[in-house]
Amino acid sequence: MCGNNMSVPLLTEAVTVSGTEKETAAVIFLHGLGDTGHGWADCLTGIQLPHVKFICPHAPKIPISLHKNMVMPAWFDLKGLSLDAPEDEPGIKKAADNIKAIIEHEAKNGIPPHRILLAGFSQGGALSLYTALTCQQQIAGVVALSCWLPLHSSFPSASNGHKNIPILQCHGETDIMIPVQFGALTAEKLKSIVNPQMVTFKTYPGLSHCSCPQEMIAVKEFIEKYLPRI
Repeated sequence: MCGNNMSVPLLTEAVTVSGTEKETAAVIFLHGLGDTGHGWADCLTGIQLPHVKFICPHAPKIPISLHKNMVMPAWFDLKGLSLDAPEDEPGIKKAADNIKAIIEHEAKNGIPPHRILLAGFSQGGALSLYTALTCQQQIAGVVALSCWLPLHSSFPSASNGHKNIPILQCHGETDIMIPVQFGALTAEKLKSIVNPQMVTFKTYPGLSHCSCPQEMIAVKEFIEKYLPRI
């Protein structure tokens, strides 16, 4: 079944890694600050499953306060990277609505929310977490790489009661951009929002603000578990 991508702006230019058989599940993967959907498409091809399609949208280009208002691809503005830095609440909520529109589009075209997994790296991982926890429907799960939970003080009241959503967090132990301590604090916060046993937090020695083969193996195993062939 074909749908009209024009009604979902992020889909018009998104990079799609298609499955090799009938697609019965989807992973929406959100890149980090300054990147594009192309930046992760090749990496995701390496963990491709025949029945799963990967959708890698590009963030719009906006001024970023953290970088002296330089314009770059970003899901929302970043004002700082400290624990007490102010956050772009309207931008985060708008970005989440745009990702929810992709989920709704896929649902209309035959892949229901419970067969859709959100994933992302850094700012994209942060947006994946926020979107999944505030989405009206419960999705299959979340993969959150090297990131944090935006607007964390608004939870658990902001969540839609998704107590049983599985979450895989991965973080490099030598990440100086988003320190692993941020990831650990995020994992603890997530355990107060969803059932603690649904949260898996993996760290990787010697890994900076990037990915590694071991991490991608964990991601593939998570996708296989929660988006099995049907």
